[in-house]
Amino acid sequence: MTITVRKLLAIALLGASLAGCGSDPAPHKAAPSASAAAGAPQGPPTLAPGPGGITPVFQRAPKNPQGEKVVALTFDADMTADQGPRAAGGEHFDNPALIADLKRLKVPATVFMTGRWAKEYPAEARAIGTDPNFEIGNHSYSHYAFKSDCYGLPVVEKNRRRADVEKAAAQFKKAGVQNAVPYFRFPGGCYDDEVLRTLAPLKMTAVQWDVVSGDAFAKDANAVAEQVLAGVQPGSLVVMHCTRSAAPVTDAALQRIVPELRKRGYRFVKVSDLIRSATHH
Repeated sequence: MTITVRKLLAIALLGASLAGCGSDPAPHKAAPSASAAAGAPQGPPTLAPGPGGITPVFQRAPKNPQGEKVVALTFDADMTADQGPRAAGGEHFDNPALIADLKRLKVPATVFMTGRWAKEYPAEARAIGTDPNFEIGNHSYSHYAFKSDCYGLPVVEKNRRRADVEKAAAQFKKAGVQNAVPYFRFPGGCYDDEVLRTLAPLKMTAVQWDVVSGDAFAKDANAVAEQVLAGVQPGSLVVMHCTRSAAPVTDAALQRIVPELRKRGYRFVKVSDLIRSATHH
């Protein structure tokens, strides 16, 4: 893939983040899962199924009645099924320095990982996936779109959607990931009710976002930081990336985002914490 095409694709993906789901249905309101409603939470919390039993969608937590300021930083570990040759040629789809800085800054985070990324970087996947500071969400295996007309992304065949998600989960297990959570992030942020129905048997919660960092192929770390700081509200969920080739200034932006949000009284949490707070209020 040429540099120009790569940048066009990055812009398309950023557009997907900015547009959310376009004309797709609005995320379903948070409701407790059956186990949470029964007062016996088991493992990471999930939302109750949406209308007709479809996969529920979580975008942000409602404001805490007690006024607590919490925010979840999420990082997409993107790698498509056909990018192996580029990795073999020296392109870096990982960002170990960013992960190290999250640990140093004591910032818990949720990493939405593709199965292809876990296959390429099994040691890193295992290290992240066994660190209590992090939890691993499923970002598909191939990073192909689950809905047509998704900003130019290749599209997973309808009869392969569930298999693609399950293949990613199997790759996580093979790499030694222990803290995988039942959350799924759609590549490109694109979905519709048909897709939500297709994935419903997996009993996962789809996780979107309400704050776009704008870090995809960004060159100005301050601009990324400003965009995040301007958008965060109590209960926000921020989408960022942990791939050096696609998001080279994310780590630098983080150095400003974290202390500034803490100065404003925010506490960093994982997506599971946001969902838990949403189901309890």
